[in-house]
Amino acid sequence: MLNIYNTETRTKQPINLSEGEETLKMYTCGPTVYNYAHIGNYRTYVFEDLLRRTIKYFGFPLIQVMNLTDVEDKTIKGAMEKGIPLGVYTQIYKRAFFEDLEALNIQPVEIYSAATDYISEMIEMIETLIEKGIAYQGKDGGVYYSIKHFPSYGRLSHFKIEDLKEGASERVSTDEYDKESATDFVLWKSYDKERDGDVFWDSPFGKGRPGWHVECSAMANRLLGETIDIHVGGIDNIFPHHENEIAQSEGCTGKHFVRHWIHAHHLIVNGKKMSKSLGNFFTLRDLFEKGYTGAEVRYLLLSTHYRTQLNFTLEGLDAARQTLARFSDFIHRLRSATAPSGAPLAPLIEEARTTFKEALGDDLNISVSLAALFEMIKNVNALIDDNKVTKAEGERVLTFLEELNTVIGVLPLKEETLEIPSEIQKAFEKRQGARALKDWAEADKQRDFIQSKGYLIEDSPTGSRVKRQ
Repeated sequence: MLNIYNTETRTKQPINLSEGEETLKMYTCGPTVYNYAHIGNYRTYVFEDLLRRTIKYFGFPLIQVMNLTDVEDKTIKGAMEKGIPLGVYTQIYKRAFFEDLEALNIQPVEIYSAATDYISEMIEMIETLIEKGIAYQGKDGGVYYSIKHFPSYGRLSHFKIEDLKEGASERVSTDEYDKESATDFVLWKSYDKERDGDVFWDSPFGKGRPGWHVECSAMANRLLGETIDIHVGGIDNIFPHHENEIAQSEGCTGKHFVRHWIHAHHLIVNGKKMSKSLGNFFTLRDLFEKGYTGAEVRYLLLSTHYRTQLNFTLEGLDAARQTLARFSDFIHRLRSATAPSGAPLAPLIEEARTTFKEALGDDLNISVSLAALFEMIKNVNALIDDNKVTKAEGERVLTFLEELNTVIGVLPLKEETLEIPSEIQKAFEKRQGARALKDWAEADKQRDFIQSKGYLIEDSPTGSRVKRQ
């Protein structure tokens, strides 16, 4: 059973197929492609990837849509400041986003939907809302959603509609706002040359462009249907974005929009909100420039429960590096295991598998899942130390690690040939010869030289090897 916390009901509920359906349908909020995504964004995207992988691990067929918001206030402003067409501007950041996904080993989803490809569907949805009397055209030419015509508005964020400011005179025309200013929100923005440049579409309401909120409703409806199983995003999307999605979609179709809402908590940096002025604002590229890898970033973002605030630090990345090195060492030891006889490892594997999967099934309790993996590593390492792991049993554990890696996606299972410079190789051979002669001073001298060049020597019961620091 895969039980995940539902933001709307505030309870853990089982993930299951809708009656008569053979595939789970999941919509995930993707990036607004106006700049390089930062690590706070990637905390959510890594979580969404863990959820996707877990759903598949539990045997559910899945179709996932991720939107790319390429038309809204920030993308248009950025393109105008650069003096280039909107499509040219956003393509820079779309390409960078997919490069980042690959670096973080985030699986591609089935459908990536750019908002500019679904303008006609947005216009159609707005027309339906006007026909039903739920939306209206203001004096400024924009089209607005009247929240008083949707009595359940606020049910996701658990805000009471009577506590929100209300009234057409206070309607919101910007894409983002706080709960204190929530009221009738924009569906279609009337064209403004100074604000929009040459970005507009013709519609029955006049020239203009869609509001941010209606974009996701229209794409989800078009690509996944009137009712979808799972909708995912960061907690900052709950209000107003997801609240407005519910109002738009259900106002249009009259059907329940989302069966299961799932949200990831914020990321902070060194205990503070990420801010360029504080010098703690990082994109993925910033971290690569500091020498960190995608796997190290992924592990750190992955290893804290998604509904817990994550405090991101460079020290945490250093710890992630050490953990991945521990995984790498263990995998090498398994591949080197050649004991003539030993203990069967199936019971250890099955115990780890059971705990790992049960923890994932309990609202993606990744900490317990990883603890099961570490416990198994400790036990198997002890057997390797005693020369009790055969080649066949080592391969059995490696196969199990491949299974777990379909979920966590961080284990360094791919065999890479390390090209050792000749001077390092010669020093290693001298060190091994000195050890054989019990010339510990010379052995230490060669070891120190090797370390000074950025390499390490790992000694184990199965032999010694050189690896990068």
